[in-house]
Amino acid sequence: MVTQTLIMILTGIVAGGLGSILGLGGGIIVTPVLTIFMGYDIKYAVGASIIAVIATSSGSAIAFLKDDVLNLRVAMFLEIFTTLGALSGAILAGYFHATVLYFLFGALLLFQAWNMWKKLRGAKSDQILTKTDPLATQLNLNGEYYDKQAKEVIHYNVEKVPGGAAVMFGAGIASGLLGIGSGAFKVMAMEDVMKMPLKASSATSNLMMGVTAAASATVYFFNGTIQPLVAVPMALGIVIGSTIGSHVMQYLPAQMIRKIFIPVVFIMAIQLIMKGMAVFN
Repeated sequence: MVTQTLIMILTGIVAGGLGSILGLGGGIIVTPVLTIFMGYDIKYAVGASIIAVIATSSGSAIAFLKDDVLNLRVAMFLEIFTTLGALSGAILAGYFHATVLYFLFGALLLFQAWNMWKKLRGAKSDQILTKTDPLATQLNLNGEYYDKQAKEVIHYNVEKVPGGAAVMFGAGIASGLLGIGSGAFKVMAMEDVMKMPLKASSATSNLMMGVTAAASATVYFFNGTIQPLVAVPMALGIVIGSTIGSHVMQYLPAQMIRKIFIPVVFIMAIQLIMKGMAVFN
């Protein structure tokens, strides 16, 4: 029991650290460890994954808010569309066959990994003061933050607000229909569509995931899939890891974050495609 608890805490530290750096929920680490290596039923692993998302958000959002890295107005605006998408996905879950959706969202993640690889090769800077978007200006979504690694203030303008909102709605549908964390899609919407810097996108994604997960955690709690002996040590480790990760991320070059992000997103894409093949078979 003591050994299992220590493994869960250590797993939580790794998951929380990576989750806060990349803007992901940590479920990509938590779920395989609990199911494959520790033999837990998948439903308890999913419940622990939801707690992982909330703990990652809680541990990292404080540091990101304090240092003004995350864009709070963007987070609150886009959360509307993610929540609507999640509700729609939950309603449609009984009517849609999951096979096509697994392949679709897996393909989207493969595209994101490829797109990030292109940016890595191009050595794109995070100093991206793009053209002004009237809607973003009206909603006061443009922002800035101090990059501790580059030792300069990064100013950025938000573009294509409707396009980002549409991707967020799709991310919510993916979460509601497939029961997956949609952090990778949130980062995709903010960085690739809305042209926010990677660090600001990752930090903002962390806050948004916690808000979304908190709503669904109540359902998991009352149906008994959140086990305290699993969730508590995992959450403890994740809070520690995400607190450390949120500070480390601000000193990492954006290109280094991309190098970490690409294989993680690629693995997530393969997992979704494999799930789709399993459903199909």
